[in-house]
Amino acid sequence: MNTVEALEKNKVKITFSVDAAGFEEGMAYSYNKNKNSLPLQGFRKGRVPRKMLEIAYGKEVFYDDAVNFVLPDAYEAAVKETDTKVVSRPEIDIEKIDDDGVVFTAEVFIKPEVKIENYKGLKYAGEDTTVTEEEVKAVVDEERKKQARIFEVTDRNAEMGDTVNIDFKGYMDDVPFEGGEGAGFDLELGSHSFTDNFEDQLVGASIGSELVVNVTFPENYGAPDLAGKPAKFEVKVNSIKAKEIPELDDEFVSDTTEFETVDEYLTDVRARLTMNKVTEADNRKREQLIEEVGDLAEIDVPECMFDNEVDKLFENFSNSLRYRGMPVETYLQMINQTEDAVKDSYRAQAEKQVRGRLALEKIAEIEGFEITEEEVGKEIDRISAESMIEKDRLLQIMSVDEKESLKDDLKVQKALDLVLSEAKAE
Repeated sequence: MNTVEALEKNKVKITFSVDAAGFEEGMAYSYNKNKNSLPLQGFRKGRVPRKMLEIAYGKEVFYDDAVNFVLPDAYEAAVKETDTKVVSRPEIDIEKIDDDGVVFTAEVFIKPEVKIENYKGLKYAGEDTTVTEEEVKAVVDEERKKQARIFEVTDRNAEMGDTVNIDFKGYMDDVPFEGGEGAGFDLELGSHSFTDNFEDQLVGASIGSELVVNVTFPENYGAPDLAGKPAKFEVKVNSIKAKEIPELDDEFVSDTTEFETVDEYLTDVRARLTMNKVTEADNRKREQLIEEVGDLAEIDVPECMFDNEVDKLFENFSNSLRYRGMPVETYLQMINQTEDAVKDSYRAQAEKQVRGRLALEKIAEIEGFEITEEEVGKEIDRISAESMIEKDRLLQIMSVDEKESLKDDLKVQKALDLVLSEAKAE
């Protein structure tokens, strides 16, 4: 018989056991695993009967692997039988072990109780999603710049917006400093790629000219030995290139887009900008209201739940880096940070997400939300399309627990939809 004993806030001790027959399976497994490494004089290696080994070495020689064999299934069965909502790794102890079997205890943290009221009619910061003509123009101008014709300039000096090819060497107190030298570098004047007013001082320079550029590095500059200090650069201008940006007309539109006229193109730009603004505003609304219900709820959250969420966020980040071909170790070296420091930066986000999720789960319970098989089917269709895994294959590889978790996620989504629909914009 499995039992649960309350220890402290959100922590319990589960006592569970494996009977003699079950533990005998574990002992047999352990014997077969270890018999080749337990010699006994007069017997060939691996041929010593188990009883003889138990007499020679003691039954205890097989206990470790026997326990490891029976423990996972016994613990999982105990959690399910007692309906314990475990949110931490168990701390396992062996209370008794002998021919009658083994008795375990597992101390675990459990999902906390949640109290929440007045979750309808919450306030959020409303946003104006109107697209201005300036925003449309900015997008169109950026597209025109991408189609610009680049040509060599030989009959005038450099102007803002030109790209100058330069050789440069930096000095601090007349001593060259590391990283301050380059040759054949293309620099767009006005791009603010270089520090301080470096680019401004190249306006008016002619091809072949050599000049001294004086700058002061910003106080927050990445290299501490340069931060806040004056420096000079010896610069030679090798060449000047200019851009010829095409006019916005029907010819430009038909040549560079799927549209034929300027009006059609501008209508599409406005529609895309509007959709982006609405989507971003909706996302901010969701984030704000999830945080609000989390703050509204009375919850004593076990620290391990925050730790688990931090680990999940860091794992997702690591996977995204790996997908782009960069190991997380390399990234940490580049930013001169430790894994623990990056995880600490996720802490606040993790706490908001955990509290928000628990609050929404409680709202779903209060509202009595249920999930139909049709809704589950639609969600699996969506996952199948996004993951590009055939639906039948997806159903095969999904465990019972994963399907139940999917239902829980859909309940949470219903709770969030309710909160969103009842919220009021300020």
